[in-house]
Amino acid sequence: MKVHNVEMIMSAVKPEQYPDEGYPEFALAGRSNVGKSSFINRMIARKSLARTSSKPGKTQTLNFYKIEEQLFFVDVPGYGYAKVSKSEREAWGKMIEEYLTGRETLRAVVQIIDVRHPPTKDDCLMYDFLAHYDIPAIIIATKVDKISKGKVNKHLKIIKDNLGMRKGDPLIPFSSESGMGIEQAWREIEKRM
Repeated sequence: MKVHNVEMIMSAVKPEQYPDEGYPEFALAGRSNVGKSSFINRMIARKSLARTSSKPGKTQTLNFYKIEEQLFFVDVPGYGYAKVSKSEREAWGKMIEEYLTGRETLRAVVQIIDVRHPPTKDDCLMYDFLAHYDIPAIIIATKVDKISKGKVNKHLKIIKDNLGMRKGDPLIPFSSESGMGIEQAWREIEKRM
């Protein structure tokens, strides 16, 4: 998909605040600081529409990005960040769960995992949650430019095995730096629209 028109239209914390256009939605999930904002910016060909931050735990709302009047990317708060109070984490958890299990226009969750490390306990919990509720997932193995080409397949296999991936959920090697994986990611998204 060639992206010309994109805007961050709202931040929401409860269902009555969600947009009502009815476009298909793709939620972006991943641990704090995994590179969700970099993924969004690369996919929509913008430098900084989604704010990248050196401080993990910055996204605290559901941020809706309208793309080409056809779909939404929904950036959800990163998981697994310890410097946030327990009550705040629980509030985010409830907000995210409510969105993921109750939103009819949600087509898939794009789960972003750092290819350099095995999936964390939180990555596995998120994937298990998606499997439990039968929510389709597109797994993005990001930062693939940071490992040698010869090791990519080994790292992808570690992700696949640790998550216990379902048939039909793609695993895409991705680099915000080089642009690797953009077309494949868009193909998987468009298939589900």
